[in-house]
Amino acid sequence: MTAQRGIVCAGNWIVDIIHDISHWPEESDLVTISGQTIGVGGGAANVAFNLAALQVDYPVWPAGLLGHDNHGELVRSACHEVGLPVEQLSSIPKVCTAHTHVMNVQHNSRTFFYNAGANAHFDEHTLSMKAIAKHNPSIFYLGYLNLLPLLDASDGQGRTGAAKLLAQARAVGMITCVDLVSSLSDTYAKTVMGTLLNIDWLFLNEVEASRATGVILNGEEDRTNMSRAASKLMSGGLGQGCVLHTPKLTLWKTVDDEIWYEVPQIPKYDIISPVGAGDAFAAGILHGLHENWSAHDCICLGNKMAAACLRAPTATGGILTLKEL
Repeated sequence: MTAQRGIVCAGNWIVDIIHDISHWPEESDLVTISGQTIGVGGGAANVAFNLAALQVDYPVWPAGLLGHDNHGELVRSACHEVGLPVEQLSSIPKVCTAHTHVMNVQHNSRTFFYNAGANAHFDEHTLSMKAIAKHNPSIFYLGYLNLLPLLDASDGQGRTGAAKLLAQARAVGMITCVDLVSSLSDTYAKTVMGTLLNIDWLFLNEVEASRATGVILNGEEDRTNMSRAASKLMSGGLGQGCVLHTPKLTLWKTVDDEIWYEVPQIPKYDIISPVGAGDAFAAGILHGLHENWSAHDCICLGNKMAAACLRAPTATGGILTLKEL
């Protein structure tokens, strides 16, 4: 048999319209937009474009849903420009491509206004796993859990649509990797826990860890509660491990290991936009997992990619080649 190689990047495909503003206005007030950048974003998109920017030597397959509109064409065109195939990016009529208006206060924060569009129609039947399996990929990445309503929904047994999709990926021999989103939802923890048994690797930040487990983290360096949250996820059924990251620390947690890594800090004035930094981190971890790197090397690349992302206005524009990083 041919060795399995390649990463499927499934889930959210979003057009990000990033508005630069000087400050967040008070209610009913006005603020001037000083600059605007349009790019492709979302968990699946960002990871796919980041891997393409790294110039990896294995295939990367985008997978998801778009609308029949200009934003959908923008996504396809962007994929073509970097050599990503679009066969698994389906379009559906009378629905817009998902898009987000991002309000970016430079050196400070960003706020998202999201229209789910076609992403709201993505379910466990959207992708042809049989067609995907013909390419013999080794990793199936899904991003984001808790931002794909049909995959987030649970059946009568508490099993999510995402769990069923990931089970299909596992059935054809792929390792399943999932990234969370920092959304607010009454069913956030239920969705995560209803999917864990079909996830091999889970990526999440400190906010998502608290919402998924109920363990409150006191800041970005709370090792005790980061460890507690990761342990709770492992005991909930994760197949291999989780990578919990904050701007200060990264925790690599498996049944046998608990590895800590202090994140090198970059000057605040170097940060142009934090949009997509978590996805850049995930792409670095995914590459390392694909290449069977050590935990330390996976985390090191993930943090280098996140730092590069922070220095650019779009989610993927700052990523350098693997050799340059």
